[in-house]
Amino acid sequence: MVQVTYIEHGGATHTVEADEGKTLMEVAVENMISGIDGDCGGACACATCHVYVDEAWLAKAGEKGEMEASMLDFAEGVEDTSRLACQITAQAALDGIVVRLPESQH
Repeated sequence: MVQVTYIEHGGATHTVEADEGKTLMEVAVENMISGIDGDCGGACACATCHVYVDEAWLAKAGEKGEMEASMLDFAEGVEDTSRLACQITAQAALDGIVVRLPESQH
């Protein structure tokens, strides 16, 4: 199991256990984390699972692919640490990862 902490824009914190191999978007939806919509179901086609990866975890989360970078063009409030949660897979190296949620996904 991989521990993932989601911090809502307003500051509410949710720490959950994720099965390895699931995306951070799937884990958020399964745990009803407010602020992660995942409208496309994880197909990297909507940007409604936009998160800010804590800088301490950015390198371990991997690099954005071309498709992900393109979808982030549609997200609001994109920053250098912006990622799509559907493109980050829970794995042992990410145990303890912290992601923050933007004010809005639309």
